[in-house]
Amino acid sequence: MRVAEARAGANCIRIVPNSAVKFVTYEHVSRLILDSRRASDPHAEMNPLLRLGAGAVAGIIAMSATYPLDMVRGRLTVQGDGSAARYAGLTDAVRTIAREEGVRAFYKGWLPSVIGVIPHVGLNFAVYESLKEVAMRQAGLAHESELSVFTRLACGAVAGSVGQTVAYPLDVVRRRLQVSGWSASGAAAGEAAAPVYSGMVDCFVKTVRQEGPTALFKGLAPNYVKVVPSIAIAFVSFEQLKRLLGVRIRISD
Repeated sequence: MRVAEARAGANCIRIVPNSAVKFVTYEHVSRLILDSRRASDPHAEMNPLLRLGAGAVAGIIAMSATYPLDMVRGRLTVQGDGSAARYAGLTDAVRTIAREEGVRAFYKGWLPSVIGVIPHVGLNFAVYESLKEVAMRQAGLAHESELSVFTRLACGAVAGSVGQTVAYPLDVVRRRLQVSGWSASGAAAGEAAAPVYSGMVDCFVKTVRQEGPTALFKGLAPNYVKVVPSIAIAFVSFEQLKRLLGVRIRISD
């Protein structure tokens, strides 16, 4: 039970600052881009490509800031529960990894994560904002606040599906690199360690060669069940909170 609680704790500790940094950074970067464009064209608006760029920057910063916790969470998830578990909890995992593998181990798989977060988070924001614009035009609405919560949830779900599908192979590589050469029960238990990869490209090549291209999409379907609604709810919750606090909903307003 303690290990399961540690996994949940690591995820909660990671997701709160990750979401906060991601949304705030997106707002700030989008505002900088829009202000720069409006210096020469007062009627300039954000387009899907600019939203993709702003979302990519926000995703990279948020992911980098919370990556060590994501790495620890991955280890705790892979090791399972019971007496064979290598780490007793979140704190024990951090101490053991730092002592046995060094501080750099907390950033194993960081590069594919950086590359993957560009289409993932970037597309989330770009598709979500663009779909809302389409919905507003079709419904003849003048303000985004007139869109129903259901419509915005649907836009968020589609955006989450697109971003997750495009970035999933890199997510698989990231998770494999995080446990590269690592045994869930420790070397003393005599269990086979995870495959060793020299880097992102090596992981891609070995995975496809040994398991086929479909291995890069293992677990995608159940991941939709978790990620898609969470992204949709995150977008809508963020906008509802902005409305309650009297903050602009749209960057261009």
